[in-house]
Amino acid sequence: MQDVPGLVVTGVSGRMGQTLVRLIAGAPDRARLVGAVGRAGHSWIGQDVGEAMGGPALGVVVTDDPLEVFAQAQGVIDFTTPAATVEFAGLAAQARAVHVIGTTGLEPEHLARIAAAARHAPIIRAGNMSLGLNLLTALTRKVAEALGDDWDVEIVESHHRMKVDAPSGTALMLGEAAAAGRGVSLDAVSDRGRDGITGARTKGHIGFASLRGGDIVGEHDVLFAGEGERVVLRHVATDRAIFARGALRAALWGQDKAPGEYTMMDVLGL
Repeated sequence: MQDVPGLVVTGVSGRMGQTLVRLIAGAPDRARLVGAVGRAGHSWIGQDVGEAMGGPALGVVVTDDPLEVFAQAQGVIDFTTPAATVEFAGLAAQARAVHVIGTTGLEPEHLARIAAAARHAPIIRAGNMSLGLNLLTALTRKVAEALGDDWDVEIVESHHRMKVDAPSGTALMLGEAAAAGRGVSLDAVSDRGRDGITGARTKGHIGFASLRGGDIVGEHDVLFAGEGERVVLRHVATDRAIFARGALRAALWGQDKAPGEYTMMDVLGL
């Protein structure tokens, strides 16, 4: 068991946290769970994480002290909040542990702190960890490059009612891919949240629309609209386990990598 990487899961009481715990516990030949971090004051603190989840004991107690468990780990998988993630990035860097970040809603100031931490340890960050979605991202860049700005690009994303950020990190990742295909900065051409009399669409802009409702895991459409024809690229997620599997793959891939920032494109060799 000691020859496989020891991993810490942050935000263990959340849906992704619990999915990751189950995945790692069920793959002892690939990884071992060495830490489970919860929010200070949460009722799970001090409990065995397996029992807290309603299952058998896993021998790992939920803690609100990340530094202690990070020091024992070779990797940290983190789907939490921007404020928590930047703190975890610094601590994971101190421990020289691979930090896999699936957190969305990161602002430039968060990204700057993550970049600083990546000077000391590998950080793998993606708006979406699924294999299919990263293939969609690669296709989006290729199609945008081929069609040019005579074709309008609109990105439509749908998620469950509890999601707090919009557009989703995945939608922004797709927007970045489309912008890169055209050789422009997304910040310069992003068009979000149209309302009222907006005037005609600006040529070259990349539009975003966000839908929220029910228990939608994640749906993303990239629409390329030209004169008399449309191309639609689509990815539908029906099980959030796909994100957990991608994150575990990233944590294992990063074990022999030098400090720096990586994406799932690097993990998948795309």
